[in-house]
Amino acid sequence: MARTQAADYEQRREVIVEGAARLFASMGFRGASVADLAKVCNISKSLIYHYYPSKEDVLYAVMASHIDQLIEDVEEVVARGGSPADQVRNLLHAFMHHYVGAADRQKVLLNELANLPDANRAVIVAKQRVVVDAVQALVTRLYPDLADRPGAARAQTMLLFGMINWSHTWFDPAGPISPDALADMAAALFLPDS
Repeated sequence: MARTQAADYEQRREVIVEGAARLFASMGFRGASVADLAKVCNISKSLIYHYYPSKEDVLYAVMASHIDQLIEDVEEVVARGGSPADQVRNLLHAFMHHYVGAADRQKVLLNELANLPDANRAVIVAKQRVVVDAVQALVTRLYPDLADRPGAARAQTMLLFGMINWSHTWFDPAGPISPDALADMAAALFLPDS
């Protein structure tokens, strides 16, 4: 007979993922042990292994939870429609709000990809491409002259990500600039005639 899941199964998994994001962001994946993670989460090592078979599986869960949210952000913005400029602006706002609440996950995604097993890394990279390709499609609509120059379109897209992806290293959401104001600044630099 199959064992039933506890009513709080998903909440416990999320506690582990959140603790792992903080731990891996501060100590690095290789610098943190499962014992460290158990201590941060205030649970036993065996309970971590009950929810995740390995430390690499926890790392994958941290990254997947973050990139899945970014995919959801893209899908919601595109579904709302609007001009390409409006969609880029809305996407910058969605991403910045997400980054503020997930700075540790963003740092882990950007810095720890090489520590995933090949199959899991391939899944995360494919999900990253979904986000980048969707944004590149918007950029190409925004700058039609890039339609026949995919290399330039990719570079323009990556410049946009370059403006916001590393904001977790310096942006203070409690500081004088709000996430929305920062998104507006990025939009003003990126969008034509802003």
